[in-house]
Amino acid sequence: MNPRTASESLTILTDLVLPSETNPLNNLFGGELLARMDRAASIAARRHSRRITVTASVNHVAFNRSIPLGSVVTVEAKVSRTFKTSMEIYLDVWIEDRESGNKTKANEAIYTFVAVDESGRPVEVAPVIPETELEKQRYDAALRRKQLSLVLAGKMKPDEATELKALFV
Repeated sequence: MNPRTASESLTILTDLVLPSETNPLNNLFGGELLARMDRAASIAARRHSRRITVTASVNHVAFNRSIPLGSVVTVEAKVSRTFKTSMEIYLDVWIEDRESGNKTKANEAIYTFVAVDESGRPVEVAPVIPETELEKQRYDAALRRKQLSLVLAGKMKPDEATELKALFV
C-alpha cells in the first residue's frame, strides 16, 4: 500500500452562516459546525483511504470563537496520521472578516475515521507522510493521543505508552 502525503487529503469547505443556522445570539449553532466538520473530515478520510469511511469518534472540539450570522466560514480538514484501519483528521475552522477579508482561526477539532469495505468491515489504510512542520507536529501528537485513548480504555498498560510516557519523564 503506497503512502500518501497529508496534503493529498486536504479538504476545504467554505460556506455562509445563514439565519436558520444560528442560535438566539445570532451565532452559528455548535451542532451545525460539528456537522460541517464531520463532512469535511469524511471527505479527507475518503481522499486518503480511497474507501468508504465512517466516523469513529470526535476526539476533541474547541469552540474558541463564536461564528456570527453572515460570516464566511471555512473548514479545513487533513489526515494527520493513520493507524491500521483508522485515520486521525485534524480540522481548522476559519472565519473571514467581511470587510478586510482577513481570516481568523475560530475553532479546531480532531476526528477519527475508519475505512471500511462494502459490508462495513474495517480495512487497512495507507500510511500518511507529513511534509510541513505543522503536519509533523500533528503526526507526532496523534500517536500520543492514540496511546492516551488506549490507556484510558484499558486496552494498553500505562508503562507501554512510550510516546506518552516520554512527556513526563
